[in-house]
Amino acid sequence: MDRFQHYIDGSFADGTATFESLDPATGAAWAVMPLADAADVDRAVTAAHRAFTSAAWAGMTASARGKLLMRLADLVQAHAPRLAALETRDTGKIIRETSAQIAYVAEYYRYYAGLADKIEGSHLPIDKPDMEVWLRREPVGVVAAIVPWNSQLFLSAVKLGPALAAGCTVVLKASEDGPAPLLQFARLVHEAGFPPGVVNILTGGPEAGRALTSHPKVAHIAFTGGPDTARHIVRASAENLAKTSLELGGKSPFIVFEDADLESAANAQVSGIFAATGQSCVAGSRLLVQRSVKEAFLARLKAKAEAAHIGAPDRMETEIGPLCTARQRDRIEALIAQSLAAGAKLVTGGHAVSGAGFYFPPTILDCTDAPDAPCLRQEFFGPVLSVVSFDTEEQALELANETEFGLASGVFTRNLTRAHRMIRGIRAGIVWVNTYRAVSPIAPFGGHGLSGHGREGGLAAALDYTTIKTVWLRTSDDPIPDPFVMR
Repeated sequence: MDRFQHYIDGSFADGTATFESLDPATGAAWAVMPLADAADVDRAVTAAHRAFTSAAWAGMTASARGKLLMRLADLVQAHAPRLAALETRDTGKIIRETSAQIAYVAEYYRYYAGLADKIEGSHLPIDKPDMEVWLRREPVGVVAAIVPWNSQLFLSAVKLGPALAAGCTVVLKASEDGPAPLLQFARLVHEAGFPPGVVNILTGGPEAGRALTSHPKVAHIAFTGGPDTARHIVRASAENLAKTSLELGGKSPFIVFEDADLESAANAQVSGIFAATGQSCVAGSRLLVQRSVKEAFLARLKAKAEAAHIGAPDRMETEIGPLCTARQRDRIEALIAQSLAAGAKLVTGGHAVSGAGFYFPPTILDCTDAPDAPCLRQEFFGPVLSVVSFDTEEQALELANETEFGLASGVFTRNLTRAHRMIRGIRAGIVWVNTYRAVSPIAPFGGHGLSGHGREGGLAAALDYTTIKTVWLRTSDDPIPDPFVMR
């Protein structure tokens, strides 16, 4: 079997323990992974803290940091096929998506490479004539970045890119459910020439996560995952009072009005919930469709869902690959059963594919007569679409906001004024209009409520990894007056 190592302080090393990683397409072990414990985490954080103040990194100009990021971007692009193959093998994500996505990840590093020397301070027109006051933006310190197994090269780029551009150092923990691509990515970091300790990459379970998020030398925690894990992270951060940015998924509404281009909307809905086997934080998992076109739209969706090619994830013709873990497959089956018991109607799918691997077909549940079905409230993280109908724009907006999450949303209509009203009214961090699941390094990404807080992407993300230093310079040569009076 293949063997992978941690990357700590500029060197590759085995973990204190190891575990076997399973191929989701077969359920069989294919690689041996290092398993970090608290001691491994401490070595990584200590290295990152030392590097943060070292002349090799702290003394590096912002332009030089940008050149390192640009070199990393070129390496990611050059090695994208290898990284894509590893992600497909270790997580079951289909090769046609990993190939395209990882090639685009290079653009995120290029964006932040260009931004590195454009993080500026400012001058304050202070109300004291003998003072000059200005603000400096400085890196916050050691960043603990924790990413899930899905889209991990992308989800690490939106943390590593801005953190490194700002001058921080990073300890990145890959998910134990499929860490191979990030452990391989560490070799590109090494080849790019980052000083030892600036980037450290390891993998491990809850013990490693607790040790990392509570470590006294960690200044910022950037996490992507679920709300339950986020709560543990926030509690752990009480130990070091680290800043947190949390991206926690959602239960995103996908709203189709009767005047929409139904074929285009149907393709976007397929992309929003069945692509990546539904294992996407922005999955458009709640279809809200106007009653007058509900049956016609559902007929299109049903046909597309049943025509989707389920197969081995490493084949380019495959459209639906396996779920990442058996645990996820079993949870999805249980939630569907609970929803059917609550009155939801099965339109298509609903049962795991027999045979080897963790396959689950595209599934549609009509919940128009089951408003309290669990499938409308809980995130599946799988290819399951829950459908409700509405009559008026006001009802659509009310249904869209009937969730504790607030990450993404989609609106499909040819009515421009209606689109603007929906944009204003939907409580979500992202609103896609007549499209879905589009991303760019230029555009901030994030939500609120149970979808977390903070933004990834764009200038906002880079600024989140900085702290403001206020500098006061007295310009008068006169002696300081009464020392018992605040200036």
